Amino acid sequence: MDVQGQAALVTGGASGLGYGTAKALIAAGAKVALIDLPGPKLDEAAAALGALACPADVTDAAGLEAAVAKAADAHGVARLLVACAGIAPAARAVGREGPMALDAFGKVISVNLIGTFNAVRLAAAGMLSLDPLADNERGVIITTASVAAFEGQIGQAAYAASKGGVAAMTLPLAREFAPKGVRVMTIAPGIFGTPMLAAMPQAVQESLAASVPFPSRLGTPEDYAALVLSICRQTMLNGSTIRLDGAIRMNAK
Repeated sequence: MDVQGQAALVTGGASGLGYGTAKALIAAGAKVALIDLPGPKLDEAAAALGALACPADVTDAAGLEAAVAKAADAHGVARLLVACAGIAPAARAVGREGPMALDAFGKVISVNLIGTFNAVRLAAAGMLSLDPLADNERGVIITTASVAAFEGQIGQAAYAASKGGVAAMTLPLAREFAPKGVRVMTIAPGIFGTPMLAAMPQAVQESLAASVPFPSRLGTPEDYAALVLSICRQTMLNGSTIRLDGAIRMNAK
């Protein structure tokens, strides 16, 4: 699918992977709606990019539905969804103060897995109603997992479970939407220089970058965005998770 002139939704679009993806999509001619939590960060990101700000919490069914409707009113029904919204807190199942709070585990699952599915179900409903393009494609859905889905470290039980769920639902969703020409793909980033990582000490960041076999650096939002565009253009990519990780395999800790 050529994104030129097409409407796109990007969740988590106010920062990190989402912001980088929105920037690349706009440069390629797409009409982008940023979906993120309401606040100055979203407004500033939308203004900087020339995108539409659609505030919503991805875990809120009615709120996200309203955001998707706002985007459709402004740009038309989206043919592309890139779901980047997520959180990555670390906590052991049993720490020094006892068992991990169940609500803490549930929050990670809610944002990363249920929030992703919430965006997928709403975006897909719109795509399935559209007329097909010349190649019979109606839309593309790209979700975000993590290498932690496959090699979760100690303290990442909740995060790994949430991202494993995102990867696991890719194929059944692709199979469901295939008859209508909507593709579903997932990207599993490795160690990326996102705002979450930027909060770590510089020495830690450098050590993590050096642990990547090649290229020995942190991944960037631009790397992620380039793969998004490649997936859009390559129609045979469907129902799979692509690792974007420089060949890293995570150790236990």
